[in-house]
Formats: sequence, C-alpha cells, structure tokens
Amino acid sequence: MFKTLIATLVALAVPARGFAQGSTVATASAVEQVLASSGYTYSRDGRRDPFVSPVGRGTAPKQATTASGIPGLLVNEVIVKGVIRGNSGNLAIIQSPDHKTYIIRSGDRLADGSVKTITQGGVVFSQDVHDPLSLVKQRDVPKRVRAGDGRG
Repeated sequence: MFKTLIATLVALAVPARGFAQGSTVATASAVEQVLASSGYTYSRDGRRDPFVSPVGRGTAPKQATTASGIPGLLVNEVIVKGVIRGNSGNLAIIQSPDHKTYIIRSGDRLADGSVKTITQGGVVFSQDVHDPLSLVKQRDVPKRVRAGDGRG
C-alpha cells in the first residue's frame, strides 16, 4: 500500500518540476486526493504537535492581573516594611509598588507564590518557578525588613 502511495506521489511530483509555481498548488491538492482515496488518516493519540515548540516561546508566564490586593502582588514587587508579633503568630507589613500597605500572615497566597514563614527579621516567600527547563518548581525568596523610607 505504501509503495503504491509513494509511486503515485513521485509520479505527481515529476511533471510539476517543469511548470510554474501554480502547478505546485495543483500537485498538493492531488496529493491530498491520493491520501484521502487511500484511506490514510492521522490520529494524534495524545502526542504533541511536532511543529510546535515544547519549550515556551520566551514569553513571561501569565499573571493574575485582574486580582486586586494581596493575591495580585508578585513576590519580587513587595517590600517588607515590618513585623508584628501577634497572639496567633507573626504578621508582616508589606508595601506594594503603588505604595499601598497590606498585612500578611503565614500561608497567604500571592500572584506567583505564598508566604512560607515570618520571623522577626523578615519574611520567607515560596515563589513558583515557571521555567519549563528547570527541575525546581518552587524556590524560597527571603526578604528582610526594610527601613521606613524604602531604602536599606
């Protein structure tokens, strides 16, 4: 069956060499007709498309831009302003890039991670890694308490 298919494709391709580019379109449609008449069908069966790169196209991961408040903040954007010792544990005061202040506790979710621990010296965030080539899916990002003026 495949020998017949290959022979038909070769026979269709040989006359097309001497013609203009318009005959190539006719040859392609003839190939499609031969494949359809032979009963050949392609089934993906869960396999990936070989013409689409399995590695991301260099774009940044999509972030929850519609979320407001703490769930809309990125770990790299926040500044830890202070730590408060409470009855149920430590709380941290963080500042967003638009200079809004929020109070977070251990376990709170951010756009790309969560609060792992809060100590007197700062906060440790667990940030999600969106690199398809990396074996590590999360990394710890420690942030120390900064001075009130935003420096230091």
